Amino acid sequence: MKKQMIWTAVAAAALACLSMGANAQNIAIVNGKAVPSTRVEALAQQVARSGRPVTPDVEAQIKEEVIAREIFMQEAQKRGLDATPEYKTQIELARQTILIRELFAEFQKTSAVTDADVQAEYDKFVAANGGKEYRARHILVETQAQADAILASLKKGGKFEDIAKKQSKDPGSGANGGDLDWAAAGNYVKEFSDAMVALNKGQVSAPVQSQFGFHIIRLDDVREAQLPKIEDVKPQIVQQMTQQRMAAFQQELRAKAKVE
Repeated sequence: MKKQMIWTAVAAAALACLSMGANAQNIAIVNGKAVPSTRVEALAQQVARSGRPVTPDVEAQIKEEVIAREIFMQEAQKRGLDATPEYKTQIELARQTILIRELFAEFQKTSAVTDADVQAEYDKFVAANGGKEYRARHILVETQAQADAILASLKKGGKFEDIAKKQSKDPGSGANGGDLDWAAAGNYVKEFSDAMVALNKGQVSAPVQSQFGFHIIRLDDVREAQLPKIEDVKPQIVQQMTQQRMAAFQQELRAKAKVE
């Protein structure tokens, strides 16, 4: 009899442990149905990915949200809403969205941009944008006669900045006395850049015709190109290369697909 009582106690303890383990896997029982803790974990991960810290208060809110969802979901099922064509269509669309998102996430993991990739892209940027930068001003007018008159006025002592403000038809630089800020020669149309690089500092050009009209150019200064350091532009390079690779991947899949 005593031995039987011992075994009964052991069995009860074992059942209690199993029950505690089962309850640990669930956050609640709603109308007899267990609500697994994995739902809380999944929702917490979504919150964390959005950049919001999962504090104890937030976790408590998440638990309440998961329980509320279970209550509402049970009511919807009770009303047969999970059997409607609209519901099934939405489920299919959601399934597609999740699967495609996982595909793209896997691709990004396996095709991540490395430091070597960033360095190579930065080196190309430096090669294309290195060299000299020019600080120039210009006065843009419509006719050769207007340009000649401005040049004559400058030779008589007229101030370049004042004439640019009054007569230049380039509204952006004209308001700043013709100032074009620092830029590489390649930023300008060929006629303009050819004339600009031929000037010495402080020198004013003869009228230069381009598709925009006639320019009077003054070269204020020349320097070596001031390029950003690689660490300053690394995030932008990574983002750009990631987007380019994703676009190429999507295009490759489209090209291989047999669409009839």
